[in-house]
Amino acid sequence: MQRRAVSAVLAAAVLVLTAACSSEGGGGSPGGTDTAAAPSRPAAQSPSSGPAAEETPPSTGTVKVVRTVAEDLDSPWGLAPLPDGDLLVSSRDQGTILRVDGRTGKKTELGEVPGVSAAGEGGLLGIALSPDYASDHMVYAYFTSASDNRVVRMLLDEEKPAGEQLGAPDTIFRGIPKGFVHNGGRIAFGPDRMLYVGTGESGEEGLSQDEDSTGGKILRLTPEGEPAPGNPSPDSPVYSSGHRNVQGLAWDGKQRLFAAEFGQDTWDELNAIKPSGNYGWPEAEGRSGDSGFQDPIAQWTTDEASPSGIAYAEGSIWMAGLGGERLWRIPLKGTEASADPQSFLEGDHGRLRTVVAAGGDRLWLVTSETDGRGSPGDGDDRILELRVS
Repeated sequence: MQRRAVSAVLAAAVLVLTAACSSEGGGGSPGGTDTAAAPSRPAAQSPSSGPAAEETPPSTGTVKVVRTVAEDLDSPWGLAPLPDGDLLVSSRDQGTILRVDGRTGKKTELGEVPGVSAAGEGGLLGIALSPDYASDHMVYAYFTSASDNRVVRMLLDEEKPAGEQLGAPDTIFRGIPKGFVHNGGRIAFGPDRMLYVGTGESGEEGLSQDEDSTGGKILRLTPEGEPAPGNPSPDSPVYSSGHRNVQGLAWDGKQRLFAAEFGQDTWDELNAIKPSGNYGWPEAEGRSGDSGFQDPIAQWTTDEASPSGIAYAEGSIWMAGLGGERLWRIPLKGTEASADPQSFLEGDHGRLRTVVAAGGDRLWLVTSETDGRGSPGDGDDRILELRVS
């Protein structure tokens, strides 16, 4: 992706709301209070004991690559762990979803998602499991179509033959602006069981501040694709605005939401997300000190990061870097960084696309050398298992 704003983009369908990238070169409650963003009071706490102190992780940490889980993946983008320990992986350019055996690395194609139009940074992007996956077996996906970016859900039927296990996609949300660049694409269900969707401004900077556009936003939806109850504006899917290209979503142990996004030429960002928060783009890139915008909790020059997926583990946010070709650790105290970010794996595995919590001190890490901007070698791309502290 180019680090400068793109003047010409593909035509996009824009959803009109009733109320309301550094480049890849590299839930709420009524009244505007978000239950997914505010820590709850421990049940055992007495009125006189005061709020419980949050544990602060050590200022420095460690990363160890435990093993290579799988190799020879084509343009992997999204990853969703299954309850049995296997992994679902989306291929941006092929429009397929693979099942990877979490122990042996064996790959099985579940099927191709119809309607994917892969070009530039668009294609089959983020995937997520339904919060009721054990009973409904629904897989959600964000992809670029011929006319827009959209969110669909599909039934995964493991009784069918390989290659035919994905049901027909049911579109639950459409009309997100598309472009050759800045398509967003990360989706995740929050602790409130609502679906959060990170979008980009598709190269049209003005969309990020346009209340009538879903571009350059974080959206909060019900599993059926409706605006989630308790959103900042009734009947609007928009949860926060002023984003350039949201690529990572994760919650900490207190159910607070964080997001990573690409800057343009100067600063990439990690933000603590507040309902109705405005994160400044295109008026602000990185920390501005403007009271009308939310400043990031950490920022990087664009050649150090080009951030993509993020995950929370061991008291820190872990952020994958594309252009930076490294994994960043950002230790937290509340919604602030408690120490300077620390980088790991710099240049060891090339571009890093997605990082997902694997429980305890483990992470899944997906490389991104086959996306057209890397230098793929034998075995690329890979899924790695990490142990972190």
